[in-house]
Amino acid sequence: MLDHRKWKWIGALVLLAVLFLPAAGSAARLKDIAAIGGVRENQLFGYGLVVGLMGTGDDVKNGFTRDTIANLLSRQGLAMRDKTATLKAKNVAAVMVTANLPRFAKTGSRMDVTVSSLGDATSLQGGTLLMTPLKGADGEVYGVAQGAVAIGGFSASGGGASAVKNQTNVGIISNGAFVEKEVRFDFERSKMLTVNLYQPDFTTVSRVAAALNRAISGVDAKLKDASTVVIQVPAPFAGSVVGLATAIENIEVNVDTPAVVVLNEKTGTVVMGENVRISTVAVAHGNLSIQIKETPVISQPLPFAPQPGQGTKPFVNRKDGTIVAPGGQTVVAKDTTIGVTEEKNQLMLVPKAVTIQEMVQALNAIGVTPRDLITILQAIKAAGALQAELKLI
Repeated sequence: MLDHRKWKWIGALVLLAVLFLPAAGSAARLKDIAAIGGVRENQLFGYGLVVGLMGTGDDVKNGFTRDTIANLLSRQGLAMRDKTATLKAKNVAAVMVTANLPRFAKTGSRMDVTVSSLGDATSLQGGTLLMTPLKGADGEVYGVAQGAVAIGGFSASGGGASAVKNQTNVGIISNGAFVEKEVRFDFERSKMLTVNLYQPDFTTVSRVAAALNRAISGVDAKLKDASTVVIQVPAPFAGSVVGLATAIENIEVNVDTPAVVVLNEKTGTVVMGENVRISTVAVAHGNLSIQIKETPVISQPLPFAPQPGQGTKPFVNRKDGTIVAPGGQTVVAKDTTIGVTEEKNQLMLVPKAVTIQEMVQALNAIGVTPRDLITILQAIKAAGALQAELKLI
């Protein structure tokens, strides 16, 4: 029997073997980079009320919450039209409810909903959403939502202090809505399918068409533009378009990506694609640091010196014989010291057409930070030496 030390060596060898396996190309399944035309989700929304809050609801003086409560109670047989001015409930909040109707959703299936405060409520914690119709862009009701709201956080305050975790005015209801109406789409009778790339690219879409023609017998995939491939449903799949779609979305295609550098100055994030190249360029990096220090210096008058406006002639101090001018007062001055420090980094030469890995290693060698890297890349782009698109977000 092998002891634990031998097992450790075997595990290490297996790990090394996995690490040094040849990497597969940048192939991706077609379902991960494209979608079949017409197969998508639909957005729904509705207006409703959340009840049962612990004094964290809307101030009914805002108008729409008060009117909504009055309408709700009136439909329940309570005459509240003339009593809305006396409502002072703080356990009710007006909300907007949003959801995505899943693809091929059937009547009776469930979907998640997001509940967002519309008024001045401070928290939806512990609230329950009352039955809320969810409408589509065409005004038709496709779902109905109701249930307890989960916010995943809390808020508390008192005595001039407060504590908040996460967003308390937005919550979710898992499986909180029923589908009441289906979106009619007879997919099985489709005569033509379109494959739409999420990121348009002529090279990638050409590879998609070639892969489809090569992998599926009888398929004639034609290019329409940089993001669309049109496929006529062949005779063998006339009664099984779902089978054709299954075969299409599992085909692997090598994705070609453009050279792009994305910069986020708000967070100091820099993301660069593998095709980014830099021509021969010299880079010098150094930080200039200026420190200003101010020290207060107090000038105090002698004891018993007359105040401003008292006396008009100088007098002799009897203790030390000094002459004191009238109008002595305490003065605060500032002693300012300025220091300048500049890093003395050497000029670095970046060779022609270096890879992204070599470029990052070279810039790290001169000690750049992500925010410094943003400035350097902008300067390299301005010099015309960066063969990539520079995007600022």
